[in-house]
Amino acid sequence: MPAQSPLPSAEAGAAGGREDPAGAGAGARPVWSRDFALFFVARAVARLGDTMLPVALAAGLLQHGYGAGAVGLAMAATSVAFAGLVVFGGVIADRFSTRKLMIGADLVRLGTQSLAAALFYSGHVVLWEICVIGFVNGVAGAVFQPGVASTVPRLASDIQGANGAIRIAESAAQLGGPALAGLLVGFASAGGVFAAHAATYAVSALCLLLLRLAPLVPGGVPEHGGGTFRADLVEGWREFRARTWLWAVIVVWCVYMIAVWGPSVPLVATEVVQQHGPRAYGLINSALGAGTVVGGFLALRLRPRRMLRAGAVSLFVFAGFPATVGADLSVPVMAAGAAVAGAGMSFWGVMWATSVQTQVPPDVLNRIHAYDVAGSLAMMPVGQALAGPAASALGADQVLLVSGAISFAIPVALLSVPAVRDLIRADDPGR
Repeated sequence: MPAQSPLPSAEAGAAGGREDPAGAGAGARPVWSRDFALFFVARAVARLGDTMLPVALAAGLLQHGYGAGAVGLAMAATSVAFAGLVVFGGVIADRFSTRKLMIGADLVRLGTQSLAAALFYSGHVVLWEICVIGFVNGVAGAVFQPGVASTVPRLASDIQGANGAIRIAESAAQLGGPALAGLLVGFASAGGVFAAHAATYAVSALCLLLLRLAPLVPGGVPEHGGGTFRADLVEGWREFRARTWLWAVIVVWCVYMIAVWGPSVPLVATEVVQQHGPRAYGLINSALGAGTVVGGFLALRLRPRRMLRAGAVSLFVFAGFPATVGADLSVPVMAAGAAVAGAGMSFWGVMWATSVQTQVPPDVLNRIHAYDVAGSLAMMPVGQALAGPAASALGADQVLLVSGAISFAIPVALLSVPAVRDLIRADDPGR
């Protein structure tokens, strides 16, 4: 997805943590430092826990007599809260200490997932209570997520390298999370998965607490600090609209979510499971995850001058994911298509995140990142909702083939916008 400038406004010292007063003038900060390693672990462990959650919800709710609709409702409670409130989370993150907010969000989710674990262990599982817990988690996520964008530039001067490393860690965690959750369900219970998920938030909060973040504006006081909440929200929207390359990508991405990613995820799952069995789907899903790891490594090595142009070109290969399934090719071919698609998507993700973090003014970065996240995710449920009716009308294989064709049109649309294809990286000496 699109998502994520160096030098955000300095934060006040967080309780229990220390701002490094030498950070502003200490020169280049390499990717692998003590502080980046802490953030790296925080993101990897949190991602591991998040990928365990669907398994826990499905296993736990089904075990207690609920159906697939209840599982979807519990998951939707989180996504609706997150998508609806993340823009406001961006404003809050630009007004206050992002680290304090992120730690607070982790602690809230530590509490909610511990409560969920207790409910499942006790056998007292009521759907509305699980949905309320999911909604609170979504609110916490909306507060947490905007701060991710502004934290990376404060930890490493090589922002692209840092984003590549984080992408690799998150992709690897995504590969291992469902398998680990399955083992925990088998050997313990769904409550054990929720307890493990709660522990990942504890680890994340501890790592963030130990960070020493360099103040990025000497004596930094946020420039917008005197404005009202509404004024900050309006300013973020104005800054978002002022960057053609930014809003153009989000507009194209909305189409991508509706026509490609939204329908591809559920239809690939159903088609592969029905035609080849769950093991084949597991293999294809693992291949997709492995491809994202490869894409992260490529993003560590390649340094294109026009990052969005290179990223858009890499998106052409995503067509291999829906198209090979729609054409009902062999499982190895579908797995290869998924792997290539994952690599292209991952490379684009690093190019996009780095562009946003390095091109956007520091005092509005969190708000713009929030608009980015909201815009990127808003249309995904629409695409997922339309997948079923479209498959009924045209056939799932035809919908996937259409999605594959549109996958080629997406990078063409991106490359047709001069502001996107000609954007030069912020650290290019020839700018």
